[in-house]
Amino acid sequence: MANRNPKPLGEYLRARRELLHPDEVGLPRTARRRVPGLRREEIAMLAGISADYYLGLEQGRDRRPSAEILAALARALRLDDGATAHLFSLTNPTRPVRDRTYRHQVAPGLRQLIDSWALTPAFVQTHAFEVLAANSLARSLSSVFTPGSNLVRAAFLDTDDALGEPDPRSDLVACLRGLAGADVVDPDLESLVGELSGCSEPFRRLWARHDVHGCTNGTLTLAHPQVGTLTLTFERLLVPSAPGQQLVVYSAEPRSRSEEALSLLAAPRQPRRRTRP
Repeated sequence: MANRNPKPLGEYLRARRELLHPDEVGLPRTARRRVPGLRREEIAMLAGISADYYLGLEQGRDRRPSAEILAALARALRLDDGATAHLFSLTNPTRPVRDRTYRHQVAPGLRQLIDSWALTPAFVQTHAFEVLAANSLARSLSSVFTPGSNLVRAAFLDTDDALGEPDPRSDLVACLRGLAGADVVDPDLESLVGELSGCSEPFRRLWARHDVHGCTNGTLTLAHPQVGTLTLTFERLLVPSAPGQQLVVYSAEPRSRSEEALSLLAAPRQPRRRTRP
């Protein structure tokens, strides 16, 4: 598949430049600024490169700058490790196109594994946040964990706060970019971004920021209609046998109110113990 975006590097540099304020990088704030954030020549100065060369990067004339220049730009733009890795990935011209059919198939062994976790909510998702498989406790925890659902779509289009608090939308969008990496022409991602860009102004605004992070773990608070409020931590793990898939596992602090609530949700599915006559 040909890359239909001729200058993803330039778009990323411009978006991050426009989010920086002069006082964040030690530059004087002048009264008149015709552009948001920093000027191109200011980023060029901070990175130690010519303004002409930096303009070429934003305009897509040079798509393969050296590692030294990329590192200098990352420092000038105040990028963290995840955003820096994303910056480097945008200059790789040999990205493999993902096998769409393969990554939508969940291995039987993986399904069996998560189904065996009676007290641990878990589900498998694609890099575009489509839920492919979920165990019984995950489905009981929230309807958005039902196979076929999409967590990002639910966050922006559903009105029942199904994904909990704090508002996860900015993190989800940044995580979506992080998981997708430079594969911005993937059909699943294109479809999702196109749909949400057309009907959600908050999504358009957040997507245009080009925030990136890996979203490998975190904390989520859910208000469940049956067992009350739960505070859970999650870990997102890559599935080595299926590129593009992640296994997401939730857990509660031992002996906490949330662990008790999970046990109550799981109770109807626990096998009954046989009593002695």
